[in-house]
Amino acid sequence: MDTSSHREVRSLEPTRALAENVSALIQALANVGPALGCGPTSSKSVKSDISLLVATSGSTGTPKEIGITSAALLASARASNKFLKATKGQTWSLLLPLTHIAGINVLVRSIELESEPIDLRNHIGTYPDADFTAIVPTQLFNALNGDADLLSHLKGTKAVLVGGAALSEELRSQGIASGINIITTYGMTETCGGCIYNGESLDGVNFELTENQRVKISGPVLADVENENGWFLTQDIGVILDGKLKVIGRADDVIISGGENISLSAIESELNKKFPQLLVAAFATSDSKWGQVLHVAVQTHDENLKPQISQALVSAIGNHAKPKSVILLDKLPQIGVGKVDRTSLAKLVSE
Repeated sequence: MDTSSHREVRSLEPTRALAENVSALIQALANVGPALGCGPTSSKSVKSDISLLVATSGSTGTPKEIGITSAALLASARASNKFLKATKGQTWSLLLPLTHIAGINVLVRSIELESEPIDLRNHIGTYPDADFTAIVPTQLFNALNGDADLLSHLKGTKAVLVGGAALSEELRSQGIASGINIITTYGMTETCGGCIYNGESLDGVNFELTENQRVKISGPVLADVENENGWFLTQDIGVILDGKLKVIGRADDVIISGGENISLSAIESELNKKFPQLLVAAFATSDSKWGQVLHVAVQTHDENLKPQISQALVSAIGNHAKPKSVILLDKLPQIGVGKVDRTSLAKLVSE
Protein backbone atom coordinates (compact mmCIF):
# COMPACT_ATOMS: atom_id res chain seq x y z
CA MET A 1 0.00 0.00 0.00
CA ASP A 2 1.23 3.50 -0.82
CA THR A 3 1.47 5.01 2.66
CA SER A 4 2.45 8.40 1.28
CA SER A 5 -1.21 9.07 0.51
CA HIS A 6 -2.27 8.09 4.01
CA ARG A 7 -2.08 9.68 7.42
CA GLU A 8 -1.65 8.12 10.84
CA VAL A 9 -4.62 8.22 13.22
CA ARG A 10 -3.91 9.09 16.84
CA SER A 11 -6.69 8.85 19.41
CA LEU A 12 -7.86 12.05 21.01
CA GLU A 13 -7.92 11.32 24.75
CA PRO A 14 -10.99 12.98 26.33
CA THR A 15 -9.39 12.89 29.80
CA ARG A 16 -6.29 14.80 28.69
CA ALA A 17 -6.06 18.48 29.60
CA LEU A 18 -8.32 20.42 27.25
CA ALA A 19 -5.50 22.74 26.18
CA GLU A 20 -3.53 19.71 24.95
CA ASN A 21 -6.45 18.47 22.90
CA VAL A 22 -6.98 21.92 21.42
CA SER A 23 -3.30 22.05 20.46
CA ALA A 24 -3.52 18.61 18.81
CA LEU A 25 -6.66 19.70 16.97
CA ILE A 26 -4.96 22.86 15.67
CA GLN A 27 -2.16 20.69 14.28
CA ALA A 28 -4.63 18.30 12.68
CA LEU A 29 -6.58 21.14 11.10
CA ALA A 30 -3.33 22.47 9.62
CA ASN A 31 -2.70 18.98 8.17
CA VAL A 32 0.43 18.70 10.30
CA GLY A 33 1.09 15.39 12.05
CA PRO A 34 -1.53 12.70 12.62
CA ALA A 35 -5.28 12.82 12.14
CA LEU A 36 -7.27 12.61 15.36
CA GLY A 37 -9.44 9.65 16.23
CA CYS A 38 -12.64 10.63 18.00
CA GLY A 39 -14.38 7.88 19.96
CA PRO A 40 -13.51 4.15 19.73
CA THR A 41 -11.90 4.20 16.27
CA SER A 42 -10.02 1.12 15.05
CA SER A 43 -8.44 2.39 11.83
CA LYS A 44 -4.72 3.07 12.09
CA SER A 45 -4.54 5.37 9.05
CA VAL A 46 -6.80 7.48 6.83
CA LYS A 47 -6.50 9.31 3.53
CA SER A 48 -4.07 12.20 3.69
CA ASP A 49 -6.78 14.86 3.48
CA ILE A 50 -8.68 13.53 6.51
CA SER A 51 -8.04 15.41 9.77
CA LEU A 52 -10.64 13.81 12.03
CA LEU A 53 -11.97 10.26 12.17
CA VAL A 54 -15.19 9.92 14.16
CA ALA A 55 -16.59 6.64 15.44
CA THR A 56 -20.37 6.88 15.45
CA SER A 57 -23.31 4.58 15.84
CA GLY A 58 -25.72 7.11 14.33
CA SER A 59 -29.35 6.50 15.24
CA THR A 60 -29.34 2.82 14.34
CA GLY A 61 -26.64 1.57 16.68
CA THR A 62 -24.59 0.20 13.78
CA PRO A 63 -20.99 1.34 14.33
CA LYS A 64 -19.09 3.11 11.57
CA GLU A 65 -16.15 5.47 11.13
CA ILE A 66 -16.50 8.77 9.30
CA GLY A 67 -13.58 10.80 8.02
CA ILE A 68 -13.80 14.59 7.99
CA THR A 69 -11.45 17.02 6.27
CA SER A 70 -10.08 20.23 7.73
CA ALA A 71 -12.00 22.14 5.06
CA ALA A 72 -15.32 20.68 6.24
CA LEU A 73 -14.58 21.24 9.94
CA LEU A 74 -13.57 24.85 9.36
CA ALA A 75 -16.49 25.53 7.02
CA SER A 76 -18.85 24.25 9.71
CA ALA A 77 -17.27 26.31 12.50
CA ARG A 78 -17.14 29.50 10.45
CA ALA A 79 -20.74 29.13 9.30
CA SER A 80 -21.92 28.48 12.86
CA ASN A 81 -20.10 31.50 14.26
CA LYS A 82 -21.40 33.63 11.39
CA PHE A 83 -25.02 32.59 12.04
CA LEU A 84 -24.59 33.47 15.72
CA LYS A 85 -22.79 36.73 14.90
CA ALA A 86 -19.95 35.58 17.13
CA THR A 87 -16.87 37.81 17.12
CA LYS A 88 -13.19 37.34 17.92
CA GLY A 89 -12.55 36.82 21.60
CA GLN A 90 -16.03 35.61 22.48
CA THR A 91 -16.16 32.28 24.29
CA TRP A 92 -17.77 28.86 23.99
CA SER A 93 -18.32 26.54 26.94
CA LEU A 94 -17.84 22.82 26.48
CA LEU A 95 -20.67 20.74 27.95
CA LEU A 96 -20.46 17.85 25.45
CA PRO A 97 -18.03 14.92 25.27
CA LEU A 98 -15.07 15.00 22.88
CA THR A 99 -15.94 11.51 21.70
CA HIS A 100 -18.55 13.07 19.40
CA ILE A 101 -18.50 15.64 16.61
CA ALA A 102 -20.64 18.06 18.64
CA GLY A 103 -17.92 18.39 21.28
CA ILE A 104 -15.17 18.75 18.68
CA ASN A 105 -17.17 21.50 16.95
CA VAL A 106 -17.12 23.59 20.13
CA LEU A 107 -13.32 23.46 20.06
CA VAL A 108 -13.07 24.37 16.37
CA ARG A 109 -15.47 27.29 16.81
CA SER A 110 -13.32 28.50 19.72
CA ILE A 111 -10.17 28.20 17.63
CA GLU A 112 -11.81 30.31 14.93
CA LEU A 113 -12.69 32.97 17.51
CA GLU A 114 -9.15 32.88 18.90
CA SER A 115 -10.48 32.16 22.39
CA GLU A 116 -10.08 29.31 24.85
CA PRO A 117 -13.07 26.99 25.31
CA ILE A 118 -14.33 26.78 28.88
CA ASP A 119 -14.31 23.15 29.98
CA LEU A 120 -17.50 22.42 31.94
CA ARG A 121 -17.87 18.72 31.16
CA ASN A 122 -17.54 17.63 34.79
CA HIS A 123 -18.31 20.91 36.46
CA ILE A 124 -19.96 21.08 39.87
CA GLY A 125 -21.37 24.25 41.40
CA THR A 126 -21.80 27.70 39.90
CA TYR A 127 -20.80 27.86 36.25
CA PRO A 128 -18.54 30.59 34.83
CA ASP A 129 -19.97 32.83 32.12
CA ALA A 130 -19.69 32.04 28.41
CA ASP A 131 -21.08 33.67 25.30
CA PHE A 132 -22.22 30.46 23.57
CA THR A 133 -22.65 26.79 24.32
CA ALA A 134 -24.07 23.60 22.82
CA ILE A 135 -26.11 20.89 24.54
CA VAL A 136 -28.44 17.97 23.84
CA PRO A 137 -32.17 17.96 24.75
CA THR A 138 -31.56 15.81 27.84
CA GLN A 139 -29.30 18.51 29.29
CA LEU A 140 -31.95 21.14 28.59
CA PHE A 141 -34.51 18.92 30.32
CA ASN A 142 -32.23 18.58 33.36
CA ALA A 143 -31.65 22.35 33.50
CA LEU A 144 -35.39 22.97 33.51
CA ASN A 145 -36.05 20.25 36.07
CA GLY A 146 -33.78 20.95 39.00
CA ASP A 147 -30.24 21.77 37.79
CA ALA A 148 -30.33 25.44 38.77
CA ASP A 149 -26.61 26.03 38.15
CA LEU A 150 -26.84 24.74 34.57
CA LEU A 151 -30.02 26.71 33.96
CA SER A 152 -28.33 29.91 35.13
CA HIS A 153 -25.39 29.25 32.81
CA LEU A 154 -27.65 28.65 29.80
CA LYS A 155 -29.69 31.79 30.51
CA GLY A 156 -26.49 33.83 30.73
CA THR A 157 -25.30 32.96 27.22
CA LYS A 158 -26.12 34.82 24.02
CA ALA A 159 -27.30 31.58 22.40
CA VAL A 160 -27.54 27.86 23.17
CA LEU A 161 -27.35 25.32 20.36
CA VAL A 162 -29.58 22.30 21.07
CA GLY A 163 -29.15 19.25 18.86
CA GLY A 164 -27.95 15.66 18.73
CA ALA A 165 -31.51 14.36 19.05
CA ALA A 166 -35.02 15.58 18.37
CA LEU A 167 -36.04 18.56 20.51
CA SER A 168 -39.74 18.51 21.30
CA GLU A 169 -41.67 21.73 20.80
CA GLU A 170 -42.82 21.53 24.41
CA LEU A 171 -39.28 21.40 25.80
CA ARG A 172 -38.14 24.13 23.42
CA SER A 173 -41.01 26.39 24.52
CA GLN A 174 -40.22 25.77 28.19
CA GLY A 175 -36.59 26.68 27.60
CA ILE A 176 -37.42 29.88 25.77
CA ALA A 177 -39.96 30.85 28.45
CA SER A 178 -37.24 30.41 31.08
CA GLY A 179 -35.03 32.96 29.30
CA ILE A 180 -32.75 30.74 27.18
CA ASN A 181 -32.07 31.79 23.59
CA ILE A 182 -32.44 28.33 22.03
CA ILE A 183 -31.17 27.59 18.53
CA THR A 184 -32.44 24.21 17.35
CA THR A 185 -29.83 22.49 15.23
CA TYR A 186 -30.11 19.64 12.74
CA GLY A 187 -27.30 17.59 11.30
CA MET A 188 -25.21 14.49 11.85
CA THR A 189 -21.60 13.39 11.81
CA GLU A 190 -21.81 13.07 8.03
CA THR A 191 -22.59 16.80 7.81
CA CYS A 192 -19.98 17.81 10.40
CA GLY A 193 -22.70 18.11 13.00
CA GLY A 194 -25.46 20.71 12.94
CA CYS A 195 -25.71 22.50 9.60
CA ILE A 196 -29.30 23.72 9.73
CA TYR A 197 -30.20 26.15 12.52
CA ASN A 198 -33.84 26.89 13.35
CA GLY A 199 -34.75 25.32 10.02
CA GLU A 200 -32.39 27.57 8.03
CA SER A 201 -29.27 26.43 6.20
CA LEU A 202 -25.92 27.66 7.40
CA ASP A 203 -23.75 29.57 4.95
CA GLY A 204 -22.99 27.41 1.89
CA VAL A 205 -25.35 24.59 2.93
CA ASN A 206 -28.42 23.56 0.94
CA PHE A 207 -31.22 21.12 1.65
CA GLU A 208 -33.89 19.48 -0.49
CA LEU A 209 -36.51 16.78 -0.10
CA THR A 210 -36.82 13.71 -2.30
CA GLU A 211 -40.17 12.57 -3.66
CA ASN A 212 -40.70 10.49 -0.52
CA GLN A 213 -39.70 13.42 1.73
CA ARG A 214 -36.21 12.19 2.60
CA VAL A 215 -33.89 15.07 3.52
CA LYS A 216 -30.85 15.68 1.27
CA ILE A 217 -27.98 17.99 2.21
CA SER A 218 -25.15 19.50 0.19
CA GLY A 219 -22.39 21.97 0.93
CA PRO A 220 -18.80 22.36 2.15
CA VAL A 221 -19.62 20.77 5.51
CA LEU A 222 -20.06 17.26 4.11
CA ALA A 223 -17.71 14.63 5.49
CA ASP A 224 -15.95 12.07 3.31
CA VAL A 225 -19.13 10.06 2.74
CA GLU A 226 -21.02 8.55 -0.16
CA ASN A 227 -23.06 11.16 -2.00
CA GLU A 228 -24.84 11.65 -5.29
CA ASN A 229 -23.63 14.67 -7.24
CA GLY A 230 -22.68 16.36 -3.99
CA TRP A 231 -25.92 15.53 -2.16
CA PHE A 232 -25.92 13.39 0.99
CA LEU A 233 -29.16 11.46 1.47
CA THR A 234 -30.19 11.20 5.12
CA GLN A 235 -32.58 8.74 6.75
CA ASP A 236 -34.74 11.61 8.00
CA ILE A 237 -38.18 12.61 6.79
CA GLY A 238 -39.02 16.30 6.61
CA VAL A 239 -41.29 19.01 5.33
CA ILE A 240 -40.47 22.53 4.18
CA LEU A 241 -42.66 25.22 5.71
CA ASP A 242 -42.12 28.86 4.68
CA GLY A 243 -38.71 27.89 3.35
CA LYS A 244 -37.61 26.26 6.61
CA LEU A 245 -36.88 22.58 7.16
CA LYS A 246 -38.88 20.74 9.78
CA VAL A 247 -37.72 17.19 10.48
CA ILE A 248 -40.70 15.02 11.42
CA GLY A 249 -39.08 11.62 11.89
CA ARG A 250 -36.94 8.92 10.35
CA ALA A 251 -37.65 6.79 7.32
CA ASP A 252 -36.79 3.71 9.37
CA ASP A 253 -38.82 4.42 12.52
CA VAL A 254 -42.23 3.31 11.21
CA ILE A 255 -43.35 -0.09 12.45
CA ILE A 256 -46.24 -2.21 11.15
CA SER A 257 -48.38 -3.78 13.86
CA GLY A 258 -51.38 -5.84 12.77
CA GLY A 259 -51.33 -4.07 9.42
CA GLU A 260 -51.31 -0.58 10.97
CA ASN A 261 -48.40 1.80 10.42
CA ILE A 262 -47.13 3.37 13.63
CA SER A 263 -44.48 6.10 13.67
CA LEU A 264 -42.29 5.89 16.76
CA SER A 265 -41.49 9.59 16.35
CA ALA A 266 -45.22 10.40 16.33
CA ILE A 267 -45.73 8.35 19.50
CA GLU A 268 -42.93 10.23 21.27
CA SER A 269 -44.20 13.57 20.00
CA GLU A 270 -47.68 12.90 21.35
CA LEU A 271 -46.33 11.85 24.74
CA ASN A 272 -44.10 14.92 24.90
CA LYS A 273 -47.21 17.05 24.44
CA LYS A 274 -49.19 15.24 27.13
CA PHE A 275 -46.34 14.69 29.61
CA PRO A 276 -43.71 17.42 29.07
CA GLN A 277 -42.21 16.69 32.49
CA LEU A 278 -41.16 13.19 31.42
CA LEU A 279 -38.40 11.67 29.30
CA VAL A 280 -40.00 9.02 27.08
CA ALA A 281 -38.99 6.68 24.27
CA ALA A 282 -41.06 4.54 21.91
CA PHE A 283 -39.63 1.28 20.58
CA ALA A 284 -40.78 -2.01 19.08
CA THR A 285 -40.20 -5.73 19.31
CA SER A 286 -41.08 -8.58 16.96
CA ASP A 287 -44.31 -10.44 17.64
CA SER A 288 -45.56 -13.71 16.10
CA LYS A 289 -49.19 -12.52 16.02
CA TRP A 290 -48.91 -8.82 15.17
CA GLY A 291 -45.57 -8.69 13.33
CA GLN A 292 -44.30 -5.89 15.55
CA VAL A 293 -45.64 -4.43 18.78
CA LEU A 294 -45.20 -1.02 20.36
CA HIS A 295 -43.64 -0.40 23.77
CA VAL A 296 -42.96 2.81 25.69
CA ALA A 297 -40.12 3.44 28.14
CA VAL A 298 -40.33 6.26 30.68
CA GLN A 299 -37.65 7.70 32.95
CA THR A 300 -39.69 7.58 36.16
CA HIS A 301 -40.88 5.26 38.93
CA ASP A 302 -44.47 6.51 39.04
CA GLU A 303 -46.61 3.40 38.40
CA ASN A 304 -49.71 5.58 38.07
CA LEU A 305 -48.40 6.86 34.76
CA LYS A 306 -48.67 3.51 32.98
CA PRO A 307 -52.44 3.59 32.34
CA GLN A 308 -52.34 7.33 31.71
CA ILE A 309 -49.77 6.87 28.93
CA SER A 310 -51.73 4.07 27.29
CA GLN A 311 -54.97 6.04 27.44
CA ALA A 312 -53.34 9.20 26.07
CA LEU A 313 -52.05 7.33 23.00
CA VAL A 314 -55.37 5.58 22.35
CA SER A 315 -57.26 8.87 22.62
CA ALA A 316 -54.89 10.80 20.37
CA ILE A 317 -53.95 8.19 17.76
CA GLY A 318 -56.25 5.17 18.07
CA ASN A 319 -56.46 1.70 19.57
CA HIS A 320 -53.57 0.48 17.42
CA ALA A 321 -51.28 2.88 19.33
CA LYS A 322 -51.91 1.22 22.68
CA PRO A 323 -48.49 -0.05 23.81
CA LYS A 324 -48.03 -3.68 24.73
CA SER A 325 -46.02 -2.49 27.71
CA VAL A 326 -44.94 0.67 29.48
CA ILE A 327 -41.66 0.16 31.30
CA LEU A 328 -40.27 2.45 34.00
CA LEU A 329 -36.52 3.03 34.23
CA ASP A 330 -34.03 4.98 36.34
CA LYS A 331 -32.52 6.29 33.11
CA LEU A 332 -33.16 5.78 29.41
CA PRO A 333 -30.20 4.05 27.71
CA GLN A 334 -28.41 6.13 25.10
CA ILE A 335 -26.16 5.77 22.09
CA GLY A 336 -24.13 8.74 21.02
CA VAL A 337 -25.01 12.10 22.51
CA GLY A 338 -28.63 12.39 23.58
CA LYS A 339 -30.00 9.59 21.35
CA VAL A 340 -32.07 6.86 22.96
CA ASP A 341 -30.84 3.31 22.40
CA ARG A 342 -33.97 1.56 21.16
CA THR A 343 -32.10 -1.71 20.60
CA SER A 344 -31.18 -1.91 24.29
CA LEU A 345 -34.77 -1.13 25.25
CA ALA A 346 -36.05 -3.93 23.02
CA LYS A 347 -33.65 -6.36 24.69
CA LEU A 348 -35.00 -5.36 28.11
CA VAL A 349 -38.54 -6.48 27.28
CA SER A 350 -37.37 -9.54 25.35
CA GLU A 351 -35.35 -10.99 28.23
